[in-house]
Amino acid sequence: MIIDFHTHIFSRAIRESREIYFPDEPAFRLLYESPKSQIVGAEDIVRSMDEQGVDRSVVFGFPWKSSNTFKRENNYVMEAVQRYPDRLIGFCCFDPFDKDSPSEAERCLSSGLSGVGELAFYQSGIDKDSRDVLEPIMDICREKGVPVLIHTNEPVGHAYPGKTPNTLSQIYQLVRKFPENRIVLAHWGGGIFFYTLLKKEVRESLKNVWFDTAASPFLYDPDIYRIAGRLAGPDKTLFGTDFPLLKPSRYFREFQKAGLSEEETRRLCGGNAENLLKI
Repeated sequence: MIIDFHTHIFSRAIRESREIYFPDEPAFRLLYESPKSQIVGAEDIVRSMDEQGVDRSVVFGFPWKSSNTFKRENNYVMEAVQRYPDRLIGFCCFDPFDKDSPSEAERCLSSGLSGVGELAFYQSGIDKDSRDVLEPIMDICREKGVPVLIHTNEPVGHAYPGKTPNTLSQIYQLVRKFPENRIVLAHWGGGIFFYTLLKKEVRESLKNVWFDTAASPFLYDPDIYRIAGRLAGPDKTLFGTDFPLLKPSRYFREFQKAGLSEEETRRLCGGNAENLLKI
């Protein structure tokens, strides 16, 4: 089974009038102001999955600041999962700083969604205030046994829309603060898995952490798939496209370039996600 662990969908209200949300949602504007930035709905992703040979996709929206918007968009994700129960796996998304976020997590998870994310701190990075505000949300997810997907990125290299000011220290403090939560770090976790080579502490601290491949073809050489699998562990890497940013076929070609074995590809493309999501 091929599972795309990182995709975004939006309701018709967003797809048809994205510009009206720009004044109050600076992060959304940063990422989606360009007409080239695609916004798709549930039907679009299922159609692409059929074309690309993907069996299931984890779908979520955006960490909206407006509680009215994130509640409506989470409702849309729930409706999408109900329409395509054998194809879509829904996560709920919101701004963790909003006072309604813990109750929204509880509502969505009790209504059948399978996790929380992609949570992001586009302006602040994952600073102390961000980690503290996550605590009630992480408590809920830990109690329900569901994963939390957190936006991270490499702290060096070229700038691009959506690259946050997070540091490796912030990412590490995040996973250390919530050791019993199952955490997925998007975009390879900023490369923090490299430090599993240290003899003390880090490998144990990352025992409940997974890493997705979202946007990897834009960021890393194909060797990253083989190297990350060895350093993070062969059961800790998750195929994610950031669709509609990139199509799965782009990744499949890179897996071949990387020289992944059949078993490595099977785990990366779905086996690890099946275990994490308890499918």
